[in-house]
Amino acid sequence: MSRPVGIGMQDFEKVITENNFYVDKTLFIKEWWENKDEVTLITRPRRFGKTLTLDMVEKFFSLKYADRGDLFEGLAIWEEKEYQELQGTFPVISLSFASIKDTCFQNARRKICYLLENLYSENIFLLGSGILTPSEEAFFKRVSADMGDAEATLALHELSKYLCRFYRKKVVILLDEYDTPMQEAYVYGYWEELAEFTRSIFNSAFKTNPDLGRAIMTGITRVSKESIFSDLNNLEAVTIISEKYQDSFGFTQDEVSEALREYGLSDKEEEVRAWYDGFTFGKKTDIYNPWSIINYLDKKTFYSYWVNTSSNSLVGKLIREGSRDVKMVMEDLLKGGKLHTYIDEQMVFSLLDTRESAVWSLLLASGYLKVERFIPNEKRGKHGYDLVLTNQEVRMMFEQMIEGWFSDFTPSYNDFIRALLRADVKSMNAYMNKVALETISYFDTGKKPSEAAEPEKFYHGFVLGLIVDLADRYTVTSNRESGFGRYDVILEPLHSKDDAIILEFKVYDPEEEGSLKDTVKSALAQIDEMQYAASLETRGISPERIRKYGFAFEGKKVLIG
Repeated sequence: MSRPVGIGMQDFEKVITENNFYVDKTLFIKEWWENKDEVTLITRPRRFGKTLTLDMVEKFFSLKYADRGDLFEGLAIWEEKEYQELQGTFPVISLSFASIKDTCFQNARRKICYLLENLYSENIFLLGSGILTPSEEAFFKRVSADMGDAEATLALHELSKYLCRFYRKKVVILLDEYDTPMQEAYVYGYWEELAEFTRSIFNSAFKTNPDLGRAIMTGITRVSKESIFSDLNNLEAVTIISEKYQDSFGFTQDEVSEALREYGLSDKEEEVRAWYDGFTFGKKTDIYNPWSIINYLDKKTFYSYWVNTSSNSLVGKLIREGSRDVKMVMEDLLKGGKLHTYIDEQMVFSLLDTRESAVWSLLLASGYLKVERFIPNEKRGKHGYDLVLTNQEVRMMFEQMIEGWFSDFTPSYNDFIRALLRADVKSMNAYMNKVALETISYFDTGKKPSEAAEPEKFYHGFVLGLIVDLADRYTVTSNRESGFGRYDVILEPLHSKDDAIILEFKVYDPEEEGSLKDTVKSALAQIDEMQYAASLETRGISPERIRKYGFAFEGKKVLIG
C-alpha cells in the first residue's frame, strides 16, 4: 500500500512519524559534516527540499532532540554507526527569511528583527541560568522587533556566545531562504538599504563569531560577495553547477521511478519525464523537482504545480522590461531554441538592468533554464553554456506570464488579435492604439524612459505575445538582422484555411516622413522591396494568401495600413 503523500510538509518529524511519502536524503548529513566547511551556502531553485533538509539537519544535531534518534531509524544515516553518537549533541540556532516579502525596507527590517526576537524568546531560560553578565542580560532584554541596528546586527553573534557558554559546545546556525528579502528588495527598490543591514548581520554571525561551529545557508541565488558577504572568506558556496550535494536536493531518475512504482504509475514515466525532468546539478542530470512529483503522485494529473507556487514577479519584470535582445532570446527559447552565454555564479542585483548575462544567470539559478551543453574555459577563462527551457512545465509558465502582460492591462489585446485574424484594419487600428497607450510604459519602467526605447521594448513584447497566442495557428518568425525600424514579422499558417501575414514595424521619422501615413507606406514598400513574401511563396503559399501590414509608431500612437 502506498504511503500518504502529505502535500507541503516541511516538518521532518511529522513526515517520519506519520509515515508520509519521503525520499531518503539523510546522507546529506554525512556528506556535509565530513566536508568540514565552516559556512556552507547552498543554492537551489525553490521547492527543491531546502527547508525540509534544514529541518532534518536541525532535528539530527539539536540538543532539543537528544532523545529522538527514533526519527532516523531505518534511514541511511542511521546505518552509519558513528553518526548515531552525534545525534542530538549540539546547540542549534535555526531561522528562515521565507516570510520576508515586503514592499519597503522598514517592514522587511522589522520582520527580521521579529524573527531574532523569537529566537531569544525560545532561549529565555538563559536569563535565569546565571551564565550571563548584567550587561549581557540587558542586551538580551533589548532584543525586540523595535531594537536598534547595534542589537539587530549582533543578535545572532551574542546568542551564539550565550548558548556556547551554557552548553560548552559551539553552535550550529541554519538560515533558510536567506535571499528571499533580497529579491523583494530589488523588485521594490530598497536593495541598498537591505544589503547594508543584512551584510552586518551576516558578518557578525558567520565571520567574526568565535562561538560558531558550523553553518548552512540556503537560497535560490548566490548574491555577490561584494554585496552581502564582504569579508566572509570562510564561505563555501555550492551552486547548481557545483558537484557537492548534487543529488541531495531534488529527486533522481531512480527515485522517481521507484515512486511511480509505489503509486502504480510506472506507465506514465515518459510523460512525467517530459513535464518535470530537466534539472542538472553539478554533473548529475535528470533531476526532477520534488514539488511537482509529489503533487503528481497525489493528484495523478499533469499540471504546472511548481511554477504556480509563487508569483514570478522578478522573472517577469526582468523579461518584460528587458532589452530587445532579451526578448529576442525568449522568442528563440519559446520555439525550442537555445541560448549560448556565459554565466556568473555570483548574482549582482545592480547589474540585472544592464547586463543580460546576469538575467540568464538568475533564470538558470532559479530553475527556469537548464544547461544543455557546457564548454569549459571557452574564452579568457570563462565557461560557456548552452541553455534551454527546463521542461514543459516551465514553458507553460512563460507562456502564461506573457499572456498576462497584455490580458492584465489591456483586454483590447485579444480584440486586436481577433481583428488581425479577420483582416479588419479599422478595428486593428482602434484596438492597437488602446493596447499601446495602456501597455508601452509597462514595458519600460526605467527612471528615464526614452521615446525610442519604449516602442521598441513594447514591440518585442508584442511579438512574444503573438508567439504564445497564435501558436496553434501560426509559426511566428522574425528577421533580426536589420534592427528595429527595419524589422519584420512573418506569421506562417499551420493550416491551409489561414492566410499568411507579414508585419513591418517602423518608428516615425519627422526628418524623412511628413506623417504617420508616410511611415506606413514606407513600411509596406520595404516588405515588397526586401521580398519578404518570397520565403512564404517558396513553401507553396500563393501571393493572394499573403497579407501585408505596416505599423507606424509615434510615441504611444500607432497607425496600421
